[in-house]
Amino acid sequence: QVQLVESGGGLVQAGGSLRLSCAASGSVFRLNVMGWYRRAPGKQREVVASITSGGITVYADSVKGRFTISRDNVKNTVYLQMNTLQPEDTALYYCKLKHGSALSYWGQGTQVTVSS
Repeated sequence: QVQLVESGGGLVQAGGSLRLSCAASGSVFRLNVMGWYRRAPGKQREVVASITSGGITVYADSVKGRFTISRDNVKNTVYLQMNTLQPEDTALYYCKLKHGSALSYWGQGTQVTVSS
């Protein structure tokens, strides 16, 4: 069993920055993929960014150049540095962990709200 706890969300003005954190605990395998998803009101859930335990990253086109995903394998923590935030980034952000078995674990989410 894996538990994920997100933190760092909040309210910020357009152009501002936030840093999200997600700490994993429990039966976390060394080899895994962690990532961030988001769901905005009236929209489908979408992938924001992901990172493997080896450090390979993938970003959604909409956040390239603005967001940076990173991880600390000792702490089993993944981060999302969000810069030049836009109102379109407003959403509930979820942390996800996936093992090689394809089983997925989700955090409860942290709200990010960007004002105009």
